[in-house]
Amino acid sequence: MAFKLKSADAAMPDDPVDLYRILALTNRGPEYVWGHQQDVLRDWHEKKSDASDVAIELPTGAGKTLVGGLISEYRRRKYGERVAYLCPTRQLARQTAEKFEEYGIPNVLLVNPVKTWNPAHQAQYEAGEAIAVSVYSHVFNSNPALDNAGMLVLDDAHAAEGYVASPWSLSISRKTEESAYLDVLSALKPALDPLVDTRLRAPETDDSSPYVYLASPIGVAEQSLPLEQAVGAAARNSKLSTDAFHAWKFLQGRLDRCLVYVSYGQILIRPLIAPTMQHQAFNSPARRVYMSATLGDGGELERSFGRRKIERIPVPKGWEKQGTGRRFFLFPELTDDLSAAPERVPAFVSDVINSAGRAVILTPDGRTAATFAKKCLPETYPVMKASDVEDDLTTFTSMDKAALLLTNRYDGIDLPGDDCRLVVLAGLPARGDLQERFLHESLGALEVLQERIRARIVQGSGRATRSNKDWAAVMVLDRSLTSYLSGPDVQASLHPEVHAEVEFGRTNSLGTTSSEMLNNLDVFRRHEQDWADVDSHIATQREQYTRTVAPSARELRNAARHEVAVWEAIWNNQWDWALTAVQRVLDQLKGPRTPQRYAALWNYLGYSIAERLAQQSGDSSHRDTGARYYRELQRKGQTSNFLAHLASPSDRAHAPALEDLDPLDEAAMLGVVACTELHHPDGFEQTVAEARAGLAGTEYRAYEAGLVHLGTFAGASESYGNDDDANPAAPDAVWIFGEARWVTWEAKSEATSTGEVGPDNVRQAQGHLRYTEAERNAPAPSGSIALLMSPKPKIMPAARMLADDHLYLVRPPSVLDVFDRLVRAWRSARARTITVLSTAELADIFRAENALPSQWLPLLKAAPIKEQ
Repeated sequence: MAFKLKSADAAMPDDPVDLYRILALTNRGPEYVWGHQQDVLRDWHEKKSDASDVAIELPTGAGKTLVGGLISEYRRRKYGERVAYLCPTRQLARQTAEKFEEYGIPNVLLVNPVKTWNPAHQAQYEAGEAIAVSVYSHVFNSNPALDNAGMLVLDDAHAAEGYVASPWSLSISRKTEESAYLDVLSALKPALDPLVDTRLRAPETDDSSPYVYLASPIGVAEQSLPLEQAVGAAARNSKLSTDAFHAWKFLQGRLDRCLVYVSYGQILIRPLIAPTMQHQAFNSPARRVYMSATLGDGGELERSFGRRKIERIPVPKGWEKQGTGRRFFLFPELTDDLSAAPERVPAFVSDVINSAGRAVILTPDGRTAATFAKKCLPETYPVMKASDVEDDLTTFTSMDKAALLLTNRYDGIDLPGDDCRLVVLAGLPARGDLQERFLHESLGALEVLQERIRARIVQGSGRATRSNKDWAAVMVLDRSLTSYLSGPDVQASLHPEVHAEVEFGRTNSLGTTSSEMLNNLDVFRRHEQDWADVDSHIATQREQYTRTVAPSARELRNAARHEVAVWEAIWNNQWDWALTAVQRVLDQLKGPRTPQRYAALWNYLGYSIAERLAQQSGDSSHRDTGARYYRELQRKGQTSNFLAHLASPSDRAHAPALEDLDPLDEAAMLGVVACTELHHPDGFEQTVAEARAGLAGTEYRAYEAGLVHLGTFAGASESYGNDDDANPAAPDAVWIFGEARWVTWEAKSEATSTGEVGPDNVRQAQGHLRYTEAERNAPAPSGSIALLMSPKPKIMPAARMLADDHLYLVRPPSVLDVFDRLVRAWRSARARTITVLSTAELADIFRAENALPSQWLPLLKAAPIKEQ
């Protein structure tokens, strides 16, 4: 019988780079660690190895797995630590374990249900003899299987928010647990707008509506007992899904500290930020290392993991511009023929998929996936879902023709080489759980989701380009996604390689036909010399771009640590501390790029917490604080649909009285008072005559001058035009209403009343706000708009696809209508002597003529170009 004797300890490596020199003597991996990998490893070892939370950014193809593996193995060998390396999916965990074997890194794969784990493998991890390669769900769980690690390495951290939040996310579906849904809805009745409650109870409401409502936090707190009873009864009677039942274990007794989101089809109860500081399996390890291909700049990582501060090791030099593989972006809905006949797009998509053979389709939600499968896939085409390939991708890659249809899954599926040459991005990836949908669609705070959306687009488009030699076509579908990727700010915030590829794809989609697009796609697929010239062009363009930080990222990043602190305090029932932290959040959201709608949400939370404290303590000062937050909520959220539904019985019972005058209307009235040159009869009548003549005519100089006068009559504190005909980027008129709103104009007064508004006009008009921001060195206030005045009766479909949300089409008669309203109001005000009127009295006069901004703006905003 042979006995094993413990060998003498091998020489301990000085650092992770030295460790690989030892491993490379006997492993099957590369001979050495690449230079940029060495830079990252030394940066971590020399500067960050003692930090509790460190994020490392390495793009796809840059050897992220080896870096994470060496850090893990170094800590295991040097300090005997238990190290768990977590991946989002079982498939990625298996790939990681295979790589570790290749690198000579001892590991055990622990991914399936715990009861199936090999006891010997688990013992090796427990003894610190091997790294546990596992999945997020074995840590973020009501009963975590890996709860004693000394170090966690979290791969693909940019995609982890859903996995991390899942233990605290209690979702109740109307379809599968109807009685539980209605019971919980009944408990929430005082926390919902009565009209919303009626709508949600209607038996035949169209559940395709994307709208998500936020129940009043005050109402949820007041109804916490019946809410707990309703959910508890559902749990006892097996009316909750397995995931919801486990979440109930975490949330029981704390539903009053959660936000409750309600749609017709679902109720979601969860904290805004997962309270991971109380989850020992994640919080107790001394070190956490977050590996990511796209870290972002706005604090998304801190919010996702509930950490106040995560130190960062940036992308190594040489990888800040170069990406992995080559993608050819196609925008079929921008082509001349398909944009004019959108009903032909599905057939075009079907033909492209059929010619490609295998295609992976990424959609943001199940409804989009179902619609795509029905309309865009070739008949009888085999369709697979994530569950079909979770353990083995060959079920997809072994087929000549197949579609892999994934919902909200932009990471975790690697299809290199000939495995797949076509990726379809169908829809803007901002429809995850109800919280994400609320932030995007109901609140309209797209800024706070920018990192998440950008990461999903970049990662999703790269599913089939996993090495430098890979190449794949990426087809972009859906108006919202096409419009999003058309924004200069969005493109500038992309990795330079992707920026160049997207810009090239858009340029070669606009002004072409679908048949020309197919010819270009054929050239790309042959990948011969004629494509090599194009590839060289894209690489050259890439070098000219530098990734820029997205607007508002700095404010959001600075606010993130305080947002985490708010929910730490709430979870610990420390409401005074929570209110203090809310103020710190709002202090950070006051910068030059403030995301106003997100600030409105935090003002609502501040109001709710202050009111709760007032009820608990009887201290009236808390109620005064709440009133201040509530008034700020109304001011900052005035352009959000969210405000329309703050009419729950609970909020009505506690909300303070609001000021009668809208901040924009107040700014306009102050502008009217300040415009003393129009208070005198001669100056007034002459200006009215000149302005109306210009706005009733077509000559462009007179019309633009009329718009400038119109802005003055409207009460703009500044109204000016473009005096330089050689500068087409400048707006024809700009109206500045202090800090309340900006309005920019592009006037095509000399255009004929036939034909269509084209993409060039749209790009020119919607760029005016950015031009004005640069000119004034200040950000446009929330809700600022760009107006394109044109007599043309139609809009080219490609122009609609490019239009941003803030761009509106205005017809000449509407401009004259606003002018006449304002002149009538001015005549009435002047008859009473403007200088002796109070702001409220002046507003009453303008209100009687429908001449307040809140009254004439809807007329000018009646035709959003993207919806025409």
